[in-house]
Amino acid sequence: MDSGPTSLRQSASQRRAIKGWSMIVDCHTHISAADSGLEASEHLTAAEKVDVCIVLAEPEDSGRPRSADPASPERFAEARALRNGEDVNNRLSEYVARHQEKLVGFAFVDPTKDAVGVKNVTSLTKKLDLKGVVLYCSTCGFHPAHSRAMQFYESACELGLPVFFHNGGAIRPDAVLDYAQPYLLDEIARTFPALRIVVGTMGIPFVEQTLCLAAKHENVYADLTIEPDNVWQVYNMVVAAHEHGVMDKLLFGSGYPTGNVQRCMETLLGFNKLLADTNLPTVPRGTIQNIIERDALKLLGIEK
Repeated sequence: MDSGPTSLRQSASQRRAIKGWSMIVDCHTHISAADSGLEASEHLTAAEKVDVCIVLAEPEDSGRPRSADPASPERFAEARALRNGEDVNNRLSEYVARHQEKLVGFAFVDPTKDAVGVKNVTSLTKKLDLKGVVLYCSTCGFHPAHSRAMQFYESACELGLPVFFHNGGAIRPDAVLDYAQPYLLDEIARTFPALRIVVGTMGIPFVEQTLCLAAKHENVYADLTIEPDNVWQVYNMVVAAHEHGVMDKLLFGSGYPTGNVQRCMETLLGFNKLLADTNLPTVPRGTIQNIIERDALKLLGIEK
């Protein structure tokens, strides 16, 4: 597939040597065990094709915590979740610190359990040198506009921290699908217009809501993390974004480890070839290339 004037097979360091090189930021990657040498090595290898990766912390537990004390299951679950979040963020901080030239970390926060005041959020991000926060509303089971969450956004806004809502894509059976709907973020964007918001994975399966939200609010962006094999889904998302006039609000992401950055870039740059034998609408190639070469760090107010 045509990969454009700048070969996607070049490493980021090779591209920097070319006059007029553009910043490529993968705004959606994960590493679940940052202290694992093998996984870290694989993550760094995948990151060679981009200039910077945003690494989103995520809860370790694949299911809901179970209490060992039947007399106080709620208190046990809250303590377990708090320790889980602290452990995940500490390990992510250590991993990012070892590769500061390449990685930017976003801390995992559950506002219904974690401290949400400015002092506490400052301690979380400054002490660990994490540049943003990621929320899993549907997985953690809280409404995005929960009263404690709104207090958290106020703190994040004051500190200039971008907030990534990781609610779309693959959703666990025990997640609350209602809380994954992007339109619920409208209240947050109206209340805190300066807060930089990223709707993860285009808010799938609620893509239209995401596009409307991005068109409505200056500081709302959408993470275009695609599944290259889902040709019809990729086509519809990109064409819909073009028709809504929000191509400039899309940020490139690979979704690593479930996604491959090179395949994602090649699929997007070869977008108009996906349905070449049809009369369906196309999208200017330059606008798609701009998504890949967009400096997401600058848009999110992250200094690197």
